[in-house]
Amino acid sequence: MAAKTNNNTNDSSALRELKDTIKSQAAEIDRLKNELTKNGIVAVKKKAVVPSGGHAHGGAADNEDILDYKEKSSFAIAYERVPWLAVFLFSLSFTALIMNGFEHTLSKQIELAYFVPLMAGHGGNTGGQAVGTVLSALSAGIITRQDAWKVIGKEATSGLIMGVILGAMVGPISHYVMGISKHVATVVSVTFPLLSTIASFLGSSLPFVCVILGLDPAVIAAPAMTSFVDVTGLLCYFLIANQVFKAFGLEL
Repeated sequence: MAAKTNNNTNDSSALRELKDTIKSQAAEIDRLKNELTKNGIVAVKKKAVVPSGGHAHGGAADNEDILDYKEKSSFAIAYERVPWLAVFLFSLSFTALIMNGFEHTLSKQIELAYFVPLMAGHGGNTGGQAVGTVLSALSAGIITRQDAWKVIGKEATSGLIMGVILGAMVGPISHYVMGISKHVATVVSVTFPLLSTIASFLGSSLPFVCVILGLDPAVIAAPAMTSFVDVTGLLCYFLIANQVFKAFGLEL
């Protein structure tokens, strides 16, 4: 009888050990499954965050370019960027031609010259915000080339709104606080909305243009935007000034 009891005890103990072993193996299998699933999700996310460049699907930069950046030397980076910077530097020479063309207007209304750096800086800042936003959205795969017109329209509209708000602030401040003449302050207020719209339009459209042409928007879009905004913004500033001065009955 005692032997039978011992056998039953041994059988129960063995059964418990077997069950514990099965449970531990099942837990280990579940852990491995979860780990594999997480790794798979991370891999998919990484692919989505860095899509292939504009050469194929409209991402912001090629995977190889991004991965190779850490290994590139300073000389290699400079060698890639200098040609584009030289092109844009040449385009900026048009600003000197514009200033020369409106030299007579400047000589009559010297206060206009005070706001030339302000216009250039504001245009660059506004366009830079648009470029950064669009490049980030492209690289994350949130937008593609098919969303170009929607994005450009949204950015241009926001640029117009920002320009109206800032123009309504800067004009009165320049007149009542800085003592700038009313007609020049009016020119500044009227120019801001147009300049902001142009800057936002160019800042949002140039990354898509680079993608379509198979170029690297991270290298080209920002300096191209700055160059074009400086030239077009300055031209608009002086053209608006001529019309405003005529409305005020001033001789040029």
